[in-house]
Amino acid sequence: MTITNPTPQRALRGHMPQRPTPRAATTGEHHAQLAAHLTQRDRWLARMLHEHRVFTTQQIVELCYPTMRAANHRLLQLFKWRVVDRFQPFVSSGTAPMHYVLDIAGAVALAYEDGLDPKQLGYRHEDAIGIAHSLRLAHTVGVNGFFTTLVALSRRPGARGRLTSWWSELRCRRLFGDMVRPDAYGRWREDGHQIEFFLEFDFGTEDLGKLASKFADYKKLATATGITTPVLVWLPTNRREIAARRALADALSHLDRPALVPLATSAADMVAGENNPAVARWLPIGGPSSRRLGRLRLAELAQLWPHLDTPTPATGATTADQSGPAELMAPNPLPPPPHPNRFRR
Repeated sequence: MTITNPTPQRALRGHMPQRPTPRAATTGEHHAQLAAHLTQRDRWLARMLHEHRVFTTQQIVELCYPTMRAANHRLLQLFKWRVVDRFQPFVSSGTAPMHYVLDIAGAVALAYEDGLDPKQLGYRHEDAIGIAHSLRLAHTVGVNGFFTTLVALSRRPGARGRLTSWWSELRCRRLFGDMVRPDAYGRWREDGHQIEFFLEFDFGTEDLGKLASKFADYKKLATATGITTPVLVWLPTNRREIAARRALADALSHLDRPALVPLATSAADMVAGENNPAVARWLPIGGPSSRRLGRLRLAELAQLWPHLDTPTPATGATTADQSGPAELMAPNPLPPPPHPNRFRR
């Protein structure tokens, strides 16, 4: 039997949403149309993508949507408008989740929102989507997942805790990079207690000696600023955590003032909490009472280290140096209230 009417190849392709060209996405006409459609949540998500580079669909649900279906519906529209772009990394088995980054129309809207020329923002679409090929993609997604879990906890009705600050690795590098380069900075408030911290997110690929050597630099930062900030080390397995704790304890013992670097560890494969950073999973290092206390909740670390002062970090935009990219204000880690006309969005 012969096939006389084969299906054209183009008919086998999945439907690709129509999107404006990069040039069209920057025009006044396109942004006049966006002004009528972008919600405060859309703009906040664009700002979060600018700050933290990439989120998976599940992380975006944790950040600001009630369901996966609602998120997918809105993200498709934002993709069509070039507010966000997306990609799926290759995985050897199964299907990777969709990953989202800031697209050109979203970057231009952010610049105008902050009264900047879009060129001042330093945004390049090639760099934004280029994280798809970065060897640090999984690490960046892992760090962001740590914090989106805290955001999701904060959004629950009657939540005990609240994430009040979250700075990206890039913002930390701009502020502290001459001394230390943490993976992120955060601040968590729960039951009247507040703990701020730097995060070291370990994937098990870094030499433990190199990881431990960073804490002399954290001590230098505390000495220089007069601010003692705890460091939380998130490790992939309990076995890795045991080995890391030995290396970290040895590093602290060689500091002349180890109290300037309060330190606690946790492992991702702990059963309790299912990777919830707020539950009783943090094990302090150093101090005579740390062995007796066992695993502590994130908020309980504030009670363990009551001598710590909580600074008020500057979060305003920095635009004085016109020779380089302008720094946008660090976004509130929690989304704005839902739009009153949610049925339209």
